[in-house]
Amino acid sequence: MAMPQTPILTLENVSVKLGAQPILHNINLSIHNGEQYMLTGDSGSGKTVLARTIAGQHFYSGTISASFGNPETAHRYVVLVEQQHKFKALNNTSNLYYQQRYNSFDAEDTMRAADAIGEDLSHPDVAALIQLLQLEHVLDEPLIQLSNGENKRLQLAKALLQKPKFLILDHPYLGLDTTGRSILNTILDQLSKQGLPFLLISTPHEIPDCITHVATLEKGSLVSVDLKNEYTAPEKKQVASFSPELLQQLIVPVTAEFTYAIRMVNVQVNYESKNILQHINWEVKHGEHWSVAGPNGAGKSTLLSLITGDNPKAYANEIYLFDKRRGSGESIWDIKKKIGYVSPELHLHFDAAATTFQTVASGLFDTIGLFRQLDAATEELVIQWLKLFELDKKAHRLLTMLSAGEQRLALLARALIKNPPLLILDEPCQGLDEATIARFRQLVDEVCSRSGTTLIYVSHYQSEWPECIDKHLYLQKGVATISNS
Repeated sequence: MAMPQTPILTLENVSVKLGAQPILHNINLSIHNGEQYMLTGDSGSGKTVLARTIAGQHFYSGTISASFGNPETAHRYVVLVEQQHKFKALNNTSNLYYQQRYNSFDAEDTMRAADAIGEDLSHPDVAALIQLLQLEHVLDEPLIQLSNGENKRLQLAKALLQKPKFLILDHPYLGLDTTGRSILNTILDQLSKQGLPFLLISTPHEIPDCITHVATLEKGSLVSVDLKNEYTAPEKKQVASFSPELLQQLIVPVTAEFTYAIRMVNVQVNYESKNILQHINWEVKHGEHWSVAGPNGAGKSTLLSLITGDNPKAYANEIYLFDKRRGSGESIWDIKKKIGYVSPELHLHFDAAATTFQTVASGLFDTIGLFRQLDAATEELVIQWLKLFELDKKAHRLLTMLSAGEQRLALLARALIKNPPLLILDEPCQGLDEATIARFRQLVDEVCSRSGTTLIYVSHYQSEWPECIDKHLYLQKGVATISNS
């Protein structure tokens, strides 16, 4: 009779509170050698908190034990690759700012990818890892200018060089294009074959071949553990749209008068010898609804930064916003007050000390954080937007204490609160579950219909596009192709 196998990792009755708020409830899970687990669940179900708890970042009740260390030391051998990664400057501080990636003289203050790896690149093991992760071409690039996919692979390289006994990847597919997701799947397959156990946090519709088990969290409880070949993704939930009464109250017609929200004439952007955007000719008329798509590194973020006032190279090009040429006397704040904007980069650099209320209110002033007193009417407006997104009960919690999905909803409310003439939503649904994405798409359609706002929507997933989108710009290596639905 075979002896029962000792688990690699065991959780017994693990519960977690953040402040006074219960997040995880009596989690029991055992992972054995040869098993690769995926953890899934709705936004706010506790997935990231569980990952951070296993990695030793949260206090908990219950027991976490591992075959690679005693309960007090096991977390030292666990490496967590977070959803978001904050860059550090060469002086090893984290005082970088959102626009820095577009200012070449300031971007030089950030580490290069090779420096971030921090190992002898000629060592056979390091060289093999760099080749596995397809990072050879970015070693001399500043960290802050890497594409989403490149940064994810660099994070993974740094994690693997720590020689973990157990690896956790929190939503590594977020922001990756089709090629990036395929590369990541290949890497995970190879790591699995090499015998490295890992826990992958992802959606039910993004399960790599190497996964053997799927565990599902629901409201902080582990509700099921299934063999992958026996797991069935849950059916799409029928959910109510955001409150139509509040929408009618909060969404008002755009009053700004202009013919073109955006007009670019032969726009080109280069950094050193690298062409980022090439001969872009693009016109976005008042009230139009556009998608912007393309692979990681195609130039989408640079294109948007020329519009939002964050990239000084706008002044070297012929660019018109709201019928006025950039550089004709308007300030960056004149531009930003007409634009509602959300992006993964903005999320990454947002003020960590801001509450949910302050985050939403800051959209009225285009600041990253709230630095002024509000009158009673404005406070009430913020509260109504929080109610619309069902965040009013978390108004005074730090934004960072919310789930990743709730943080994204707060930033979406921040983008919408001033009823902007131009709404730019860059990967707005990252971290949201399917039901919330469906509600959000309905909301954007309603906002565009009621207000007449002009929409620029960026996503790798066409299924996330609102129905109102009927014009498309596709970027490939900095070259734009324009089409209509």
